[in-house]
Amino acid sequence: MKKKRVSWEAYFMNIATEVATRSTCDRKHVGAVIVKDKTILSTGYNGSIKGLPHCDDAGHEMVDGHCIRTTHAEANTIVQAAKNGVEINNGEIYITASPCYNCFKLIANAGIKSIYFLEFYREERIIEHAREAGIELIQLDETEES
Repeated sequence: MKKKRVSWEAYFMNIATEVATRSTCDRKHVGAVIVKDKTILSTGYNGSIKGLPHCDDAGHEMVDGHCIRTTHAEANTIVQAAKNGVEINNGEIYITASPCYNCFKLIANAGIKSIYFLEFYREERIIEHAREAGIELIQLDETEES
């Protein structure tokens, strides 16, 4: 029996889910993939500052219930694109969890037009700001993955 071909959205989210397995903060594993014209431009996961100890090894730096030792997946994927001179304006980002407010601002200012995510994570104000900025927020059904 021939296996059903997954949608582009499921394909890129499956990759983001795999990227999340590299995360170095055991409180939450998040992966992100930036795509443009069905081409992967950059990936990122939440992890410590390059060259510094990871949460999994050194422990968490907690502030207001959040570990701040890590750089978020969305920020890391935008930084990777910038570091490598990759144009992400008008791209899309696939994230295993919706962005925090700070990462949402980075995504918006980077010119990304669509945010796909699996799990809605905490930050209600991104809904209104996405609408105001003309950014699509699209929650994918986890059952579409495979």
